[in-house]
Amino acid sequence: MTEVARAAGVSIATVSYVVNGTRPVREETRRKVEEAIVRTGYTPNSLARALAMSSTSSIGIVVSAITNPFFAGLVAGVDQAASDAGLTLLLADSHDEPEREFEVVRSLRQRRVDGIILAASAQPGRTLDDLRESGTPTVLVDRLVDDRFDQIGPENEEATASLVGHFAALGHRRIAFISGRAGLGTSRERLAGYRRGLARHGLDFEPSLVSEGNSDISGGRAALATLLAAGAAPTALIVGNNAMVIGAMQSLRNAGVSVPHDMALASYDDLPGADLFDPPLTAFAQPAETLGARAVELLADRLAHPDTAPRVERLRPHLMHRRSCGCPGRSADEAERASTAPADAQPAD
Repeated sequence: MTEVARAAGVSIATVSYVVNGTRPVREETRRKVEEAIVRTGYTPNSLARALAMSSTSSIGIVVSAITNPFFAGLVAGVDQAASDAGLTLLLADSHDEPEREFEVVRSLRQRRVDGIILAASAQPGRTLDDLRESGTPTVLVDRLVDDRFDQIGPENEEATASLVGHFAALGHRRIAFISGRAGLGTSRERLAGYRRGLARHGLDFEPSLVSEGNSDISGGRAALATLLAAGAAPTALIVGNNAMVIGAMQSLRNAGVSVPHDMALASYDDLPGADLFDPPLTAFAQPAETLGARAVELLADRLAHPDTAPRVERLRPHLMHRRSCGCPGRSADEAERASTAPADAQPAD
């Protein structure tokens, strides 16, 4: 900065005003400083600035599987919102492993990020306690597991219940469900929604019609094979996330089960290219990018108002009504209306 000031013929304080935007400077003076910056190759020292201002203008985001299309969309939303707010984004993948999650969150804290957005693992207790004790501003996203923090995620229960209702309205009485990894809030809520949908339409809950798929492709494949081997004979299947539905479809194909003729299929969680499947997949699409952008807004508000009570927000997913559910003639609106019909409603033609 001393070299820039000498080259521009101004004070070091004036250079600071131009670089940091802390005070108005005459346009001619600003131009001289900017030209001197170019000539000298000056680059602000972000670490020194962070120490001086007690802020790094950076935030961290930790997700459990960056390869999952949902989390890719979430990160895209966070990245755009952070960029718009002038924040640098640091990304880490916990691989859904509690110990790794703790380490990457600790690493982000050591880098003095201003706050953290976290999609928690199935066992996040140690990480969350550490964040709470350190006073790190934190927003939990997707998996809502601790009311000590601001949280934002999709609406899971009613959406899954409406898929049950949609199949019930089509005349199905044996509706199976592949649930996600045990311990995850999303898995718990979607299973609760499945049970709510059954009860709403007068259908009994049968444990043999539920199989856990570990929230990944191989788990979905194994869960579907388990359902078929158990002789459960479902006529419709709901899968709890987009990774598991890929595995389930592989098992259906390997077993020679035709969708939707032998088994109707729907998923909570859409994925890119689902409209190109044969048949195209009916699924609830989560507003991943909107969730990410809103998480940044919540974090910024927490940074500005650290003493306010934690907030919880839910965003409703959107039904992408395609042909795997067995009713190609319906619009998405008609499908949603059918899914909430009374339990004694007549099956659709």
